Amino acid sequence: MLEPQSALIYTMVLVSAADGNMSDSEIAQIGDIVRMMPAFNDYDMSGLTQQAADCAEALSDENGLETTLDQIVSGLPARLAETAYAVACDVAAADGEVTQEEARLLEILRHRLDVDRLAAAAIERGAKARHQTI
Repeated sequence: MLEPQSALIYTMVLVSAADGNMSDSEIAQIGDIVRMMPAFNDYDMSGLTQQAADCAEALSDENGLETTLDQIVSGLPARLAETAYAVACDVAAADGEVTQEEARLLEILRHRLDVDRLAAAAIERGAKARHQTI
């Protein structure tokens, strides 16, 4: 079973890989989130690359998406469901465009994490606002 911080990292990697392209913006966003969010206060940054690789490897297995989603859900306490959805939205929005694949994965995550539709809409709107450019 994943630790909560690992489950959050898997969530971000999952969304970043959804369209088959982990952009530099998305990778940078993951690093920024891990450095800045209180949920990662005691996280050892040296393990981030390995955890991202572990997630990518898990995704490449047969039934990798379902298995990874199961690991994420089982590793997160219910109080972190909205946090996981928020980091997923921030990674999806990081490169300025949420692809159809990312949008579908966000929908799957919302259901699997049992995030209320209205809360999800607010989280999505916040991510869009944070990632607007001038």
